[in-house]
Amino acid sequence: MTTALVPARHYLNDGYGIKSWLLTRDHKRIALLYLAGVTFFFFIGGAFAVLIRLELATPVGDLVSDETYNKLFTMHGVMMVFFFLIPAIPSVLGNFLVPIMIGAKDLAFPKLNLASWYIYMLGAAFTTYAIVTGGLDTGWTFYTPFSTVASTSAVIPAALGIFITGFSSILTGLNFIVTIHRMRAPGMTWFRLPLFIWSHYATSLIMVLGTPVLAITILLVAAERVFHFGFFDPAVGGDPVLFQHLFWFYSHPAVYIMILPAMGVISELIAAFCRKPVYGYPFVAFASLAIAVLGFLVWAHHMFVAGISVYAAMIFSILSFLVAIPSAVKVFNWTATMYKGSVSWQTPMLYAIGFIGLFTIGGLTGLFLAAVGLDIHVTDTYFIVAHFHYIMVGGTIMAYLGGLHYWWPKISGRLYNEWLAKVSALVIFVGFNLTFFPQFILGYLGMPRRYHAYPPEFQVLNVLSSAGASILGVGYLLPMMYLTWSLRYGRLASANPWGAVGLEWNTTSPPPTANFAEPPEVTWEAYDYGSPAVVEHV
Repeated sequence: MTTALVPARHYLNDGYGIKSWLLTRDHKRIALLYLAGVTFFFFIGGAFAVLIRLELATPVGDLVSDETYNKLFTMHGVMMVFFFLIPAIPSVLGNFLVPIMIGAKDLAFPKLNLASWYIYMLGAAFTTYAIVTGGLDTGWTFYTPFSTVASTSAVIPAALGIFITGFSSILTGLNFIVTIHRMRAPGMTWFRLPLFIWSHYATSLIMVLGTPVLAITILLVAAERVFHFGFFDPAVGGDPVLFQHLFWFYSHPAVYIMILPAMGVISELIAAFCRKPVYGYPFVAFASLAIAVLGFLVWAHHMFVAGISVYAAMIFSILSFLVAIPSAVKVFNWTATMYKGSVSWQTPMLYAIGFIGLFTIGGLTGLFLAAVGLDIHVTDTYFIVAHFHYIMVGGTIMAYLGGLHYWWPKISGRLYNEWLAKVSALVIFVGFNLTFFPQFILGYLGMPRRYHAYPPEFQVLNVLSSAGASILGVGYLLPMMYLTWSLRYGRLASANPWGAVGLEWNTTSPPPTANFAEPPEVTWEAYDYGSPAVVEHV
């Protein structure tokens, strides 16, 4: 297989006008439209986080009022969870790579794929409208009665935005499932699929099965608020605990919508930069499906202090410990893959190592929350904030950036500045730990979350956290700068700059509109770096 430079005709120059992009059915262009959207909302959510950390640098609430602070942490959570963390890897990297990795020309339903982006942007527009017209103060979980009775903020447009955005996830998941089932290249059997595809398949099942529950729940909140129906308000016969059951039935599996694609990215990075097949490939593949299934059975561990019975709490505690097993299998197998591997310490691998470290800390602290007694002690403290961010932000964003750097030459046809990229990865890792590790201590000592004032004895740890956030912010800005710079000034990338295996490395950088010059046929096993059929290192 030759490794030609950027071809004369590829998806990036297949029509330059705005209309050609807004009406495109090419999955690669749609992925870039998502990239622009999620990047924008990431920095909007990040701006709210900056204000939160500035407020918490001092014990007294001297920057914003308590009401404004409620809106800041709510809008930070809504933007980051629903408009960045959930769609980032599936809608950007998944959209770009799923068809190429299985040897298809596009996703099964190209028009539906474009529609999903428009739906995502429409939902984001409603939520942004809520922000600019006074904000939202219910918390990102929309707990009742805050969202149905007590709040005078823009609950209806925010809820409508999240309701609409849910359909984008459903359509994306449906598209991935059908594509993976029906459009694999000849020879691409299920056990030759990259683990990136397995993780997206499992994620898609959660999207299709879980998202409608959240959509209906948010719709019921809006109906209760507008028409005063008695779904969740006890004053009119409703049950607020019912809302928590419905919300967490989706929202805990949603954690795996964020983290399962990240795990798929890490499997690709570990194999590519250790020059080895992933150890125990079938176990890692089935672990993705196990996480998807078990993820639907653990929602009530968020409700140990909500008044559920002791027996229900015991069952959900056991199930919460159980769901940690397939995640531990993945971490063990990644570590075993690195053992005696020819490890190459390039930027994507640094992000993969960072992911394993941060995700492991997040996973181990999750066991604290699965234990009912410990969970009761740390519920609604900064321990929860730290745990959540180690999993979702430390895990998802490290994998997202690692995958973006790994496939950037394929996406853009250009190489980035490796030295700056390594510096950025290290800055993010240091800044993240300095930001969130002190919050474990704060939470254990009893500092409640969602308060803009706190006892003075907690100030030192909060100052450390705010200082770490400033370092973390610099680390996040650097990739945007040098990746943008590389689009014009970066060296041209070959078809396979990493010497990796997989169909995406058997086409040009960037790929042609139909992905391959001729239909591919797979004759090698997944991650078979010893096979003569794979592309040789360039």
